Amino acid sequence: MTGWMAFDVGARRHAYAARINGKEEAGELDNTAEAIGRLLARQQARCGQFCVVMEATGIYYLDLAVQLAQAGVEVMVVNPKAAHHVAKAMSQRSKTDALDARMLLTYLQRMDFVPWQPPPREVLELRRLGRHLSRLTGQKVRLKNQLHALHGTDTTPRVVIQDMQDALAMLERRIERLSADATARVRADAALAERFDALDSIIGVGPVSALALLAELRVLPGEMNSRACICHADLDVRIHRSGSSVELAPRLSKHGNKYLRHARYMPAMTAIVHDPHAKAFRDRLLARGKQKMQALAAVMRKLLAAAWALLRNPQSYDGAKLFASLNP
Repeated sequence: MTGWMAFDVGARRHAYAARINGKEEAGELDNTAEAIGRLLARQQARCGQFCVVMEATGIYYLDLAVQLAQAGVEVMVVNPKAAHHVAKAMSQRSKTDALDARMLLTYLQRMDFVPWQPPPREVLELRRLGRHLSRLTGQKVRLKNQLHALHGTDTTPRVVIQDMQDALAMLERRIERLSADATARVRADAALAERFDALDSIIGVGPVSALALLAELRVLPGEMNSRACICHADLDVRIHRSGSSVELAPRLSKHGNKYLRHARYMPAMTAIVHDPHAKAFRDRLLARGKQKMQALAAVMRKLLAAAWALLRNPQSYDGAKLFASLNP
């Protein structure tokens, strides 16, 4: 008989709800490989076939999903927004770890099961490294902005400016060291190196952005189409229209992977300046009445679609093909 289990993932402890051989149970366990292994062994001994669901939240779900998959458990990882809508449909007014686990168990039993496949370890390590680099790059931008502001007033002591400059120099050395390590990992794998070079050929995408894109896109299922990839990256447009009186301006849904969205922003800004095809595409959208940020988001979507296509079929980037259509 099939066993069902749902995890509400936490940093220190996981809450879980299960239905095993027709009986429901719930509890908590430590977020350690040993504790998870003991629970899985007990449940597998009781029911054999096993299905698990969890949300793709934070960084802790991935290790749990990998451990479960390696133990032969069928795993489904769901978008947190989808789970949130299920909770609202169930009129779940309170929010606790135990309630969320029970809600996910209901989701698992009622919705179509979509199995999750763990990426190779080297890809998972590259993804973790890429995200760390993304965070450090964000810190670098903030430090530069703060330093610029400090230079804008005569009341800033020289020692403060020097301290900020030292912090920025140290951060740049860290980024350089980690980027070199990530590049070496990519070059050591022929398939990754080929895809990295294809992404780096996109006008507006530099080595750091190419690493970030490769780290995030390589863990996605290969059968995804470009539309699904765009949705995964928060770049799909959300339309809010009701009757004849309510019609809000379209905006990005922001339901998915923020790292992919951030990895596309500066490349899109650069492409508008240096890629004549991207600039012409943006200008045509502006002529149709689109706002500047709407046109920029359209360029970001186009570039992400190109990145996904080049990842699946590595070749040199061609802006003329990508921006031939006015369809964002």
